[in-house]
Amino acid sequence: MQHMELLKHRDKINELLARYGVRFGIYKNNTFKEQLFPFDSIPRIIEHEEFTCLEKGLKQRVMALNLFLKDIYGKKQILKDGIVPEDFIFASSGYMAECEGIVPPQNIYSHISGIDLVKGKDGKWYILEDNLRVPSGASYPMIARELCRRSSPGTFHDNHIEDNRNYAELLRRTMDYVNAGGHTVILTPGRYNAAYFEHSYLAEKTGAHLVTGSELTVENDMLYYISANGAKERVGAVYRRISDEYMDPMIFNPESLIGIPHIFEVYRKGNVALINAPGNGVADDKGIYYFVPQMIRYYLNEEPILSNAPTYLPFYEKDMKYVMEHFDELVIKDVAEAGGYGVVFGSSMTKPQKMEFKDLIKRESRRFIAQEVIDFQDLDILDDGEIVQRKADLRAFVLMADEPLVWKSGLTRFSRNMDSFIVNSSQGGGFKDTWVLYQ
Repeated sequence: MQHMELLKHRDKINELLARYGVRFGIYKNNTFKEQLFPFDSIPRIIEHEEFTCLEKGLKQRVMALNLFLKDIYGKKQILKDGIVPEDFIFASSGYMAECEGIVPPQNIYSHISGIDLVKGKDGKWYILEDNLRVPSGASYPMIARELCRRSSPGTFHDNHIEDNRNYAELLRRTMDYVNAGGHTVILTPGRYNAAYFEHSYLAEKTGAHLVTGSELTVENDMLYYISANGAKERVGAVYRRISDEYMDPMIFNPESLIGIPHIFEVYRKGNVALINAPGNGVADDKGIYYFVPQMIRYYLNEEPILSNAPTYLPFYEKDMKYVMEHFDELVIKDVAEAGGYGVVFGSSMTKPQKMEFKDLIKRESRRFIAQEVIDFQDLDILDDGEIVQRKADLRAFVLMADEPLVWKSGLTRFSRNMDSFIVNSSQGGGFKDTWVLYQ
């Protein structure tokens, strides 16, 4: 592949990304800090046949997860049939009793799913986790590809690379499909939100209004956008990056200043689509991840195409025994954490730390999962003018309209630390473009 031309433009592309505000904001020690999300110009390359298999597996998984969400807030048949333990669901911090009995427009719960995968050195892809609470990240490879095209148009003319500029079209198709009547808006908490660049960029690319909570109001069980001239215009779909508990201060956290009072009632009555649906957190709980292969068999009567990483639930006595006996070989994850936080490698602890952590797992078995450490592939990156190898994952994006749509691109994140398996942007990682080849 003739991508070497892009190496000459890496610094210039990163300068432009910084100028355009492509930053990732994080809160640490009660302080908001913006940091650059460094781009590496050596792309991840996925062959056509390989991506075709990934695409089938991703569609299958997201369809099963949507059916699970519909079931868990409805008939709960999967619990009655003993596939997933009842107390495991109701103990999840992502489960929301307020969503019981609510069916969103078009029966779609996860309109945008971010599925995180790694490719093992055995050549097999493993799913690490499912992100169903409006996962961010698509804007980064979108704008990076745009700048790479400008820097080296010949690279994209001479190679069989799928065009990733259709993400906005796929997103618009998804939002329009569930729109309950009126405008589509992208709701942002403001520029101090970690994903503010993405909000503004997607609003520009999809033609949706970029709004804050103060620009939306509820009247007579309808949601309205207050335009610049003071007119009220109906809203039928809201893409949001606001956590469920802050969406409506009348139902959830009364101290929320970024939500919209009474919006949940509009949603309950089917007069607006919320993208993604409230309550989705029960399906991307890291503990629930363990059961997704069983969901696929249960709801679709199919064998899973893509594999989970080998995972153990200390909640089960047999798995607890395994975790205690093989602690040094496992990575332990707190099911309620995200962004690379709450991840501990057994081998990295001192003996007293191990004893303390094992006791914690025994006391709070529902709180943790344990996984085999997958020796996943390293990818080349350019570091101080030298090509070195680092661990990398892939966030694939699946959008759900009248059918599941897999974006032929994705966010490849890599660790900048040679000894680290943690690739998250919040942990100082960088990102690459993902080239999906066509025949």
